[in-house]
Amino acid sequence: MRDVETRPKKGEWIIVFTILFASLPLILGFALLVISSFSRDMVTNLSLSSFRPTIENWINVFQGKLAITGGIRQNILKITLNTLVVALGVSGIVTLISTLAGYSLSRIKFKGRKLMMLLLLMLHAFPGVALIVGVYLLYRLTFPQEPSFVRLYSFFYVILARAALEIPMSVWLMKGFFDTIPWELEWSGIIDGASRIKVWRQIMLPLIKPGILAVALFGFLAGWQDLIYVRTFLIDQTLATFIEANIEAEYSHMPLIAAAGTLYLLPTIIFFLTAQQLLLQSYSGGIKG
Repeated sequence: MRDVETRPKKGEWIIVFTILFASLPLILGFALLVISSFSRDMVTNLSLSSFRPTIENWINVFQGKLAITGGIRQNILKITLNTLVVALGVSGIVTLISTLAGYSLSRIKFKGRKLMMLLLLMLHAFPGVALIVGVYLLYRLTFPQEPSFVRLYSFFYVILARAALEIPMSVWLMKGFFDTIPWELEWSGIIDGASRIKVWRQIMLPLIKPGILAVALFGFLAGWQDLIYVRTFLIDQTLATFIEANIEAEYSHMPLIAAAGTLYLLPTIIFFLTAQQLLLQSYSGGIKG
């Protein structure tokens, strides 16, 4: 009897070829971006005839220079730190709320539970752009009068607003992970006298580490790559708004912008490479007892 998980080799090659073919434009675009960041001129074709190697672009980027000569200097390290603060803030809030809410929806029966789950799906279906008008009105209503708090408030608000868009789907994802854990493991802790919070923290969370990592990663990427909400509410620049603002500026040197774009990609690539094993476990959905 053939294993149901086994596919013919021919079928596997067809699937791999289809995925690679569909991803080829994206892969080529990223490859040309990285190559251009190490070139004196932009590389826009596959012949590489315009590639002239240099590391000057990266040196200039870290010095905050956007042009070969002259131009405006900007603190790229501060801009990167701003991006990191937003991304980590969104990731932390999404992970905390989704693990608590996912556990509650999976294990606790209460009035309105099904309605809440349906509303979460509806909220996830709404595009973030459509919600930005209401979010902006709330932003203006709660805007602080004290000037010293304005910059801090803008960070706080954009993190909460962006996290709110990711929470509905993350709650559903975490509920699915909690659903796979046998009730016996939880009841054994409750019988021993542990509170529900203690069971959630010490028994349940260690069993769904792949799910927690997946939610944290997707929350991080949502905050790291956000453009619309950051541009609308955040006073300081992030890498996304920095690149957008300078990509068509008269004084900008495009290979420098390519280097900034490559810098923008690095944390995402590193995150995926270091966490790929746990992410694969999250897709398999297996729980090891």
